[in-house]
Amino acid sequence: MAIDEVFKALADPTRRKILDLLKKNDLTAGQIAEHFEISKPSISHHLSVLKGADLVRTERDGQFLVCSINLSVMEEVAEIFFDLFKKKGAKSKSFSKKRDFPCS
Repeated sequence: MAIDEVFKALADPTRRKILDLLKKNDLTAGQIAEHFEISKPSISHHLSVLKGADLVRTERDGQFLVCSINLSVMEEVAEIFFDLFKKKGAKSKSFSKKRDFPCS
């Protein structure tokens, strides 16, 4: 995983919306495009950036490419953030299971 590519992909609100759509269901590029008022080539570009960051995967289903979200990359990014902001000497906590963040 190239962390810079992930951040570049997440920086754009259109790509974040695409990920939000894919979080709910796997979709074809055409189905994704129905949710936007931009050209299909623009949607294709956004999908290419997301695929380049490994946030989206595609699988052929007949003549269609079905897009799905790759959550494992986001898990890795979350782990990097937690490690980055963890106090030195603090015991590692599983934040994915517990939603409160200690402030002390």
